[in-house]
Parts: sequence; C-alpha cells; structure tokens
Amino acid sequence: MNPWIAKALVLAGSVVMIAIRAPHGHRSRTVKVATSYKTPLETGLLVLAWVGFFVPLIWVASPAFSFAEYALGTGPLVAGVMCLVIGLWFFYRSHADLGTNWSITLEVREQHRLITQGVYRRIRHPMYLALALYSIGQALVIPNWVAGPSNLIAFAILRIPGVVPCKFEAEVVAPRTCFEPRLTARCRRRASYKP
Repeated sequence: MNPWIAKALVLAGSVVMIAIRAPHGHRSRTVKVATSYKTPLETGLLVLAWVGFFVPLIWVASPAFSFAEYALGTGPLVAGVMCLVIGLWFFYRSHADLGTNWSITLEVREQHRLITQGVYRRIRHPMYLALALYSIGQALVIPNWVAGPSNLIAFAILRIPGVVPCKFEAEVVAPRTCFEPRLTARCRRRASYKP
C-alpha cells in the first residue's frame, strides 16, 4: 500500500490535534494562574512529548527515516485509523469538558474546580486515554520502525512518573488545591489505574 496514505493521515491528525488544542490553550491563558507546580522534570517530559509529536512529521516531510520503512498493511491501517479517530474525539471532549481548567502544565488557575461531568464522569484521565489511543494509532498507521512508535514511546515515558495517577493526585495535587475532599473521594471510587 502507498505510504503517502499514512503520511496524509499523520498530517491530517496533526492538524486536527492542533486545531483542537489551540483555542483551549489561548482561552486558558486568559485565566490567571493561582499556583504553578511546574518542575524541571515536567519541562523535560513536555520537551520529550514534543519530540514524539514531531518525529512523525519529520518522517512525512523528509527521507530521514527511510532506512526503517516497511510495507503498510491494510489491517494495521484500518485499526490505526480507528484509534486515531477515537483518540481525537476523546482529545476534543476532554478539552471541551475542562474548559479554562485545562493547562499544558500542572497549574491551578483562579476559580479552578474538579471536573466530574462529560467524559470525566466515567474516565479519570480522558486526555491521557486520548493521547494513548492517538499514539497507538500512529504506531499502527506509520510504516516506519522509528517514526511509527515515537509518539507512543514518548507517551509511555511521560506516564512513568504517574503510574498510579490517584496516588500522585492524592499526595501531591490534592493537599495543595481547594478540591481535596472531592478528589480523594473520586480516587477511592476509581482505585485502579485507568488512563
């Protein structure tokens, strides 16, 4: 199968992801940050995430990773497209449900509140689920051993510090925020790891 199909899908997915995130980033920057918990580790992990995002785009635009190409199969392509579409939908819904509470870093904004409606009603971390599905979709769609899994590897590394998100939320975030009792109760209801 023609690898340009995969390249078109990667470009389209990247454009959609940017189109989803850009207005929310702009809107959230209009709300004053009450407290920032940004650390050098978090900054480094965000840089890694950006690298994982850009490697597939480098694959689209240049022959830099041509040594790692393989034939694109129909099965992985179809499964990958399904993951990309579902991931982008969760990405959109999680941003829309968070509204101005969304931030790319760990920040508490003025009038910040715990979101428990929309997709957050059933899934503790729908943004992580969205990024995991999107990354899996890219790994399946991109017929390249370097560019295909790059976003998935970056995402997996990002999740290492928070393997048990509730523990991180309950021990680090909750004591510093205004919604500690609600967060602790939410963690008890969903004790196991869910993205």
